[in-house]
Amino acid sequence: MKVPVAGIYISWPFCAQKCTYCNFASGVLPRELEGRYLAALLKEISAHAFPWTPDTLYLGGGTPSAMETGHLDRLLESLRGPWREAAIEAAPGTITSSRVDAWSRAGISRVSLGVQSFIRQELARTGRKHTAEIVAQDVALLRSRGIHNINIDLIAGLPGQTETSWAESLSEAIALDPPHVSVYMLEVDDDSRLGAEILLGGKRYGAGDVPSDDRIADFYETAVDRLRAHGIHRYEISNFARPGAESIHNLKYWKREPYAGFGADAHSFDGLSRWQNVESAQDYVARSERGESLRCEETSPDPGEEKFFVGLRLSEGVHADEADWLRFGPAFEHLLSNGVLERANGNLRLTPRGVMVSNEVFQEFIT
Repeated sequence: MKVPVAGIYISWPFCAQKCTYCNFASGVLPRELEGRYLAALLKEISAHAFPWTPDTLYLGGGTPSAMETGHLDRLLESLRGPWREAAIEAAPGTITSSRVDAWSRAGISRVSLGVQSFIRQELARTGRKHTAEIVAQDVALLRSRGIHNINIDLIAGLPGQTETSWAESLSEAIALDPPHVSVYMLEVDDDSRLGAEILLGGKRYGAGDVPSDDRIADFYETAVDRLRAHGIHRYEISNFARPGAESIHNLKYWKREPYAGFGADAHSFDGLSRWQNVESAQDYVARSERGESLRCEETSPDPGEEKFFVGLRLSEGVHADEADWLRFGPAFEHLLSNGVLERANGNLRLTPRGVMVSNEVFQEFIT
């Protein structure tokens, strides 16, 4: 029997500014809240009963790279190590020598840079303040301190983005020679200012200049081709890596391995049940201080359904056994005949066309 090996996710929702496209539970929060939030985090962690020894850690946000080093030290001292992989999300321009040294001492081995674009005009319209030069300086600083496992995030579909500007962002990213790149297609929903404005048909935040869905799909496919030509291959719908540089922590999500999330809006999965903490940092702190439950939702998902609508995100696909064929056979045959699924190495996996309509494919496995 395979022994579960879990991950830990820490939510640090504090930001210097709220980007227009961001749909995460983060933002510009009162400075005095940070100390109380840290205390609530430490309380939640100390109360958690770990049924397994975690081997990965992911600090997300928000902007955990701007966390005071003293807070980081206290936080990581409360957790178990050593880690196969310990990652932190970083906003370009927040990285300093002292912070990187603190990360190294704490065992951080992977840094994910939220670059999104290398084009000044696109960055300015979304509220980002860095430049391509700052990103290059950050990457050089990380490498000088021995952190070489670096990811660069890009977004396809930002306001004003063109084929030319997207190609320039890809060229800048490739020139930095990262082992990992994430490419996200712009999400349009009510949880971001830009998304809400697009849905309203308005013009604020550059909503009227967002590329069409077809153009965004073209940008994504261009990224797939160009990254592959430089040895950076897609292993999950939005994630690309050189062989051996895949995110160990994030693979747990797609392979349905357990993970414990701590902090506002953090999600957890123990192999059977999923639960989520309250979204608001203020609510999270208030509940902790009152001794109330931090959870706002708990579900027991169908593992058969999740096996496919989570696992098919991986380029390697999913093995369908006899029980799967008995349950989902008609869906498999329909998707195979439509050219959005294919058989490969004993697995079912998305075709390139299937990747572009993946949400529709996943719906076939929700009964």
